[in-house]
Order: sequence, then C-alpha cells, then structure tokens
Amino acid sequence: MKPYPLIPVVLAGGAGTRLWPQSRRAHPKPFMRLPDGETLLEKTLKRALGVSDAGLIVVTAKDQGFLAERELERCAADAKARFLLEPMGRNTAPAIALAALEAERMAQGPAVLLVLAADHLIADLSAFGADVRHAQALSSQGWLVTFGIVPSHPETGFGYLKLGAPLDGSARVVDAFVEKPDRATAQAYLDSGAYLWNSGMFCFLSNWPPTRPICSPARARSTKTASNAATASTIQPSCSAS
Repeated sequence: MKPYPLIPVVLAGGAGTRLWPQSRRAHPKPFMRLPDGETLLEKTLKRALGVSDAGLIVVTAKDQGFLAERELERCAADAKARFLLEPMGRNTAPAIALAALEAERMAQGPAVLLVLAADHLIADLSAFGADVRHAQALSSQGWLVTFGIVPSHPETGFGYLKLGAPLDGSARVVDAFVEKPDRATAQAYLDSGAYLWNSGMFCFLSNWPPTRPICSPARARSTKTASNAATASTIQPSCSAS
C-alpha cells in the first residue's frame, strides 16, 4: 500500500510562561534565538520541510503570525506553507482539527498529519526522518502513532507511555498513557524499562475518526464553520506561495 502524502503540522501557540521573563506572550519560547543563531521554531520548520511530501501547516496566534512567517523565510523562502492564525487560543484539539481540514485541501484528499511541537530540540535528524517514514506507513494503514523517548532519569514533568506488544519493527502498541507521575512512580517506570516519555508528537490520517468529531459533534461543527469562514488574513500561504 502506497502511503498517503505527509503534511507536517507545527503547533506554535502558547506563551512558554515557565521560561518567563525570557519567554513572554508577545515573544514566546519557539521564537527565542539559541546560541547557534537559530530559533527552536526555525529548527522545527527545517525538520518538517525535510520530511514533507506536500507542504506544511503552521498553527500560531494571530499576533505571532508575522514572526512565524519570518522564521519560515529564513528556512526556505519558496516553501509551500499555510498559516492558521488563531484570534484566540482554543488548545490543541481544535488546532489539529483545523489543520486536518486544511491538509485535505492541500493534498486534495486524505493526508497523513505529522503533528510537531515548535519547541523541541532534536539532534539526530537521520533517525527522526526514518522514524517519521515508519510512522507515515503505519498511519496510512489506520494507526495513530505517537513518538516515545527513552527516559534517562525519573522525570516528573513529562507524561509516559506504557509499552505493549510489538507491532512492526521498532513500533509497539501503547498499553496506556500515564500523566505526570510523582518521583517514586517515575523511578519505578525507569527501572522497569517498560515506559517511554511521551514526546507529544503524533502521526495519523487526516480523516482518522477523532479528527472528525473532535470530542463532540458541536465542536466539529464549530471547527468546520471556522475553517469555511476563514479569510486570507487567517489562513494564508507564505509570501512566495501561489
């Protein structure tokens, strides 16, 4: 089975208040420049463009749209991209739902969404690319894929994934999603070798069931209404895209 085209979705909302005052609502963490001169968002966009089959989508706040477009121009001025600019944040589910609808317009049919946070730092891009292609193949078969990180210490600030049966190659079924544990529980997870940190990155088909109802029919209707009513100021290509 030929995989569906992959379209990365970069979620660049939020204020990054845990890093205040360096990160502020007007200039949050993804836009902070690192010692190498790049921002976390710029690095994420480069990763996304490296695996994209049909452009990418960036979801961010309306007031930060110009910052996001500037970061994309630094990566590739001719990139095929769409910016979904939210007048107010509605958290992750509506953002992904809007992106799913936009991805199907871009691909002219179902697409595989690769949902990425804008503030991750990933050093091994070769391994990232290989894992994304594996996830794309599984998602094209109907699986929802999440990416786990092998824990290095008993972290209490992350969610965890409990590993289940082997699925395909390095992929495993997820037996449970576990919220942030206390330190003793986190240590037990680490010692067991049966848990991974939940990276918050996901891969799945744009028409996978949860992207349709989005928890409730009312929310699905609201999402479709917002998408259909969007104008060039809220869903727009990069400056050089047609």
